[in-house]
Amino acid sequence: MNRFKRVVDNYQTTTHVPEALERLVECDLALGLYDEAKANAAVLGHNYPGSEWYQDSYALVTGTSNPGVPKDGWFARNLGSPF
Repeated sequence: MNRFKRVVDNYQTTTHVPEALERLVECDLALGLYDEAKANAAVLGHNYPGSEWYQDSYALVTGTSNPGVPKDGWFARNLGSPF
């Protein structure tokens, strides 16, 4: 999580910020930090509304499926679902 936060905080002009925010959403959900996950998804949606990373985050936070995107994030697929 710290690496993703560092990208968001220190490298705002890089193209990796949307992915870092989406990964933070996954981390937050895996840890049960639902409010933080929603906040990071909201930042992602505000700044990158058309990105695939926002679509993935929205699907994770709302529990809906995005065609072609697994319902669970990376952590849930690889370490077991937190739900």
